Amino acid sequence: MSGGETVEEMDALATKLYEIFTAQILDVGGTKLSLASILSLLGLIVLAFLTSKIVSELIRRSLLTKLRINRGLQEAITVFVKYLLITISCIVILQTAGINLSSLAVIAGVVGIGIGFGLQNLASNFISGLVLLFEQTLKVGDYIEVGGLKGTIEKISIRSTILRTEDDLYVIVPNQRFIENNTINWSYEGHTCRIHVPVSVAYDTDLLILTEALLTAARHEPRVLTNPAPEVWFKAFGKESLDFDLLIWIADPNANEPIRSSINFRIAYEFRSRGIRIPFPTRELIIHNPESLWHFVNPLSPDSQHDKSIKHDSQINPKDVDAEDDEISTHSLRDLLRKISYFERCTEVELFALIARGYRKYFDISQVICRENDPSDEFYIILSGAVEVFSEKNNQAIATLVTGEFFGEISLLTGTPRTATVRALTKDTVLFVVERQQLKKLLSEHRELGEQIALKLSERQQVLISLGLLNEEELQRSQYAALSWVRDRLNNLFGINLGKM
Repeated sequence: MSGGETVEEMDALATKLYEIFTAQILDVGGTKLSLASILSLLGLIVLAFLTSKIVSELIRRSLLTKLRINRGLQEAITVFVKYLLITISCIVILQTAGINLSSLAVIAGVVGIGIGFGLQNLASNFISGLVLLFEQTLKVGDYIEVGGLKGTIEKISIRSTILRTEDDLYVIVPNQRFIENNTINWSYEGHTCRIHVPVSVAYDTDLLILTEALLTAARHEPRVLTNPAPEVWFKAFGKESLDFDLLIWIADPNANEPIRSSINFRIAYEFRSRGIRIPFPTRELIIHNPESLWHFVNPLSPDSQHDKSIKHDSQINPKDVDAEDDEISTHSLRDLLRKISYFERCTEVELFALIARGYRKYFDISQVICRENDPSDEFYIILSGAVEVFSEKNNQAIATLVTGEFFGEISLLTGTPRTATVRALTKDTVLFVVERQQLKKLLSEHRELGEQIALKLSERQQVLISLGLLNEEELQRSQYAALSWVRDRLNNLFGINLGKM
């Protein structure tokens, strides 16, 4: 095949493709369109969609945010501007292409009927989205409850709404659900709300002592409002208990579940300190053939001895016995915390809150717990076993710590790197760990505990000097220099505003 023939064939192919793309194949609104025209129109419409989205986002970030409009109204205006720009752009593109839009009215009507019958849910969600955006009864940032689902509204679009639950999960909810179902808006108009904490007690409980215990628990929770005051309502005479509701008012509806949990912890402590009993459910057991139980109650029965041996061999696990022996109760953990100078003056409520914030961690022999010069994010209490404190810089052991001792608190409270490496010396070493974020939450709820820690930490002046955090000249100038420095340090690290009460 010669070169001239190849060129002629390519020219013929190009001509054929040109004819295909320019051939008028569709008549829309009195204008005949070719394949190239249709592709151009589709490209322009896609470009209009992208441009409208970018412009609406720029308006929200550069204008609406500076005007300090609330988040929900910002989202509504942004969505409205985006779809308005899309509509105008599409009309301009079609008219520029010479398409008579009035001639499309009949087609639009037919399509509308098809949407009405075939896409009822989509159309319903679309209209519901418009209602939510312009009615503003539900806004972005509101904490709501719909059909047992609780969460914060993150985004309202035309078809659906995105909720962020308390477990940090994102749920896409069709807008129709908010219109058809009863929706609780905990954040509507920024109002306070009342939550119910149900409590059941034994029938022989002194009701005055019970009321005092519940109100004391409510007053000790700093997030509970004093006006309106907490109340105790007698709900019912139950089958096995007296049922009450503790009613408390809060200003932050988003935190209703954490507040409820904190109140329950405080109620449990108040009940235990006052001897108030929570009844166990009782059941009636009817034995129709009591004679068959004779060999269980007769110690001389051979069958009884045989059954006991079987029970002994099959039900008792030596590992279970070891686990029970090694298990450290909350009571002993509380005693260990009492031995730490920072927590020796803690109230029972503060100790229970500290125990609830921590967790147990198991280490095998020679396993490194924390390493020298690493960031300090936890402190540890040894519940069982032993650990070795080792200086990698000097290549020597510093100390051996055993059950009941603690380490890592200085680095955590001052924000300094670890000064030594710590590793487990025994198998199955058990430590109680309190992390920085959990300690921060604890100190923000119990500022008195923060003051106690600041006072005790300021007394360890030589340790602070050896770490290069304080110098002796400052201590000589002011006897409160160490305490002031510790307060400022804790304020910066944990944001608890010590010394400003």
